[in-house]
Amino acid sequence: MQPLVAPASSLDPTELVRTARHAVLAGIGEEGQRRLSAARVAVVGAGGIGSPVLLALAAAGVGTITLIDDDVVELTNLQRQLAHRVDDIDTPKTASAARAITALAPRALVIPHTVRLDATNAHALLADADIVVDTSDSFSTRRDVAAAAEALGIPLVWGAVQEWHAQATVFWSAPPAGSDPVVLADLFPHGTEGDPPSCAQVGVLGALCVQVGGMLAGEVVKLVTGAGEPLLGRLAMIDALGGRQHEIAIRSAVAA
Repeated sequence: MQPLVAPASSLDPTELVRTARHAVLAGIGEEGQRRLSAARVAVVGAGGIGSPVLLALAAAGVGTITLIDDDVVELTNLQRQLAHRVDDIDTPKTASAARAITALAPRALVIPHTVRLDATNAHALLADADIVVDTSDSFSTRRDVAAAAEALGIPLVWGAVQEWHAQATVFWSAPPAGSDPVVLADLFPHGTEGDPPSCAQVGVLGALCVQVGGMLAGEVVKLVTGAGEPLLGRLAMIDALGGRQHEIAIRSAVAA
């Protein structure tokens, strides 16, 4: 797949050194790193999956990171939400996550929105993004994120974690020629989803959130730089308790 983002003209000398291990990585190189520097990525949710996504994107050198979350940090979050600290309790997650990003990647432009994304604001919040990463835990929010991404024609990197299990994939309503469009409704037809139990009810493995967050950040890197094969049309499924991972194909209703 061709790179999604045109490269920036140059990189700051300090950023060249900080991201030097990407410059020698097959499929990325110095040009790919300039593509990451020019990329604009919106992340919905700064919680269990969103925290490692945000940190990994910042570490990777993504130039503009928009983070959207309306929640505040609670003590019970800290078992899995690695962007936040004890001192951040009762502060907005957008504020603590922004501080963590800036401490890791001072050159990154962070755009926090301390609001709840819904159907009324999703398009405006995501309109400037090259890629959207959805780590939200409400299916109504996921529907609204997906609808906006589909209307904008931008890739949606998607993940979910519950208990010991996780899923990750890429949706894209307008992929390049040769790839079929795949959207959220192809995986969860309207009216079939329902909201899963909360973490407070059934628990969640903190380390699995980190694993899935890393996977989603990797999908962003691949899409931006054109490296490798994205999870478009494939759903990765992780059983952390059994130590197994497999994938299933997602069939496009439009292509059918």
